[in-house]
Amino acid sequence: MRKLGYLFLWLTLACSSSKTGEDAEASIDSLPQSPTTQDSLDSSLPTLEKKLIDQGMVDITEVIPGIQVELKYSTEDNFFQQDVYGDLVRCYLHPKATEMLAKAQEALQKGYPNLSLLVYDGVRPLSVQQILWDSLDKPDSIKPLYVSDPKIGGLHNYGVAVDLTIVDMKKGKPLDMGTPFDFFGYPAYPDRELQMLAEKKITKSQVANREILRKVMNGAGFSGIGSEWWHFNAFSRQKAGEKFPLIN
Repeated sequence: MRKLGYLFLWLTLACSSSKTGEDAEASIDSLPQSPTTQDSLDSSLPTLEKKLIDQGMVDITEVIPGIQVELKYSTEDNFFQQDVYGDLVRCYLHPKATEMLAKAQEALQKGYPNLSLLVYDGVRPLSVQQILWDSLDKPDSIKPLYVSDPKIGGLHNYGVAVDLTIVDMKKGKPLDMGTPFDFFGYPAYPDRELQMLAEKKITKSQVANREILRKVMNGAGFSGIGSEWWHFNAFSRQKAGEKFPLIN
């Protein structure tokens, strides 16, 4: 039944661009549930994944055609070299953020059929946020530039922020953005690109690749931040706090 709900949402996104996020959520919530089927499905899911579904999060691969996922925090390929998601390998987001991300993917593939969005992280439970905060080897005064304080909660913790890049599906590898994901330094800062170009720390082609990502994400309603080329927010911190619960 969960897949039926996701299919309904996918059809909503594809067939009615005027339909609001509220309508999509209401459509999912209004579908009848089969306790027997749902209980059987839930029992086969990893604990973290079940918690995300129970809190209303959506598996983006179920509703966004062609989107790619490589959860960096389900691997050791991240800034503190630990797997904190365990069995979770699917990316979940709030339904409204998912709807916006679907528009970004559609715009990207319309302009560049061989390219796709590649998502590195979506919703992040507060328990994982605490691990990232504790593991970041920076002074507490600087940590908020890279990781939101779990005592306050950040937009990943509401399911309305996404970390991602662009992958060339023909070549089978991401576009060169100048730095890896989770690189903490000026070459990764969108706000420092002119300086980094002048210092030859990044190239014009790398910035051009970032601009493709920014164009499709901004066009779908996301906003970036000054210190990470890969991070985009669907809502402001204030609006998220007013509209959505934190994900535990």
